[in-house]
Amino acid sequence: MEAKIQAKIYDQKGTDAGSISLPEKVFAAKWRADLVHQVVEGMRSNKRSGTADTKDRGEVRGGGKKPWKQKGTGRARHGSSRSPIWVGGGVTHGPLAEKNYKRKVSKKMRAQALFSVLSKKLKDNEILFVDSLSLSDIKTKNAVEVVKNLAKASGWKTLASSKKPRVLTALFGRDEKAEKSFRNIPSLEIVFLKNLNPMDVLQYKYLLIENPVESVKFLEARG
Repeated sequence: MEAKIQAKIYDQKGTDAGSISLPEKVFAAKWRADLVHQVVEGMRSNKRSGTADTKDRGEVRGGGKKPWKQKGTGRARHGSSRSPIWVGGGVTHGPLAEKNYKRKVSKKMRAQALFSVLSKKLKDNEILFVDSLSLSDIKTKNAVEVVKNLAKASGWKTLASSKKPRVLTALFGRDEKAEKSFRNIPSLEIVFLKNLNPMDVLQYKYLLIENPVESVKFLEARG
């Protein structure tokens, strides 16, 4: 039977709301820098649109007439202003729109890279589990109070004070009141757990996971 790791669960007041058993394959995986790099670079490459395009000397306009006669002017010989060495001429070896940047990243590779990143963050005390982030009303004031409570409990000073996104907050499901309340806090970036990926997790110092019981089950099923 697979071993488990115990982690605390906090409520919105920052008090202890119990604990959760974390599967080792998700939160105690070996750090695989090579795999993480391969997956992250693959994901970045897949986001490229590949629309950059330049014209070579056969596509630029004009230049059909020889600029000046071949000899006798004292100037260098030129046959066309379409030449790449002329301003407004064609571009040599420039990017073309038909280039395909797509890379294959399998679901298994993506899952294993995510587990590796999650394990490192848990080891570095950069993951916090919260039972729920649901609010009764759409009020940023209430969301700020929750963040302050969690910052005090976790010791993450930047959770409440940072003016830049430092905490990736993974909601288990759609919650309009929570989304609209927490998204106004500069230090937080809201995502949904089903879309959690290694590239996003690595961009932020901390990770906040809501509804850990169901969230952990979902993550474990991905592997």
